Amino acid sequence: MEYKFTDENFEAEVLNSDIPVLVDFYADWCGPCKMMAPIVEQLAEEYDGRIKIGKIDSDENMDTAEEYEVMSIPCFIIFKGGKEVDRVVGGMAKSALAQRLDAVLA
Repeated sequence: MEYKFTDENFEAEVLNSDIPVLVDFYADWCGPCKMMAPIVEQLAEEYDGRIKIGKIDSDENMDTAEEYEVMSIPCFIIFKGGKEVDRVVGGMAKSALAQRLDAVLA
């Protein structure tokens, strides 16, 4: 299941999560973000129950994007125990993103 994160629910859903969380910072106008959307959706299904995966619209949720200094999108940040443990910017192969998720679970 793919989650929808916002400024309002970020702390509860991401920082206070008892499992790791992948946050996809995106915007509707962003071409590479649209390219990554189906990959993020597939990973959300494959890692369901092990890693919470969701998106946050960086235009609508500027406070969170600003707090984590998201300058370019798509920007994928992995949180574990409420802390950022990995970050990657730009489009990538599904296998490359999955590798980063597996590293957090190891």
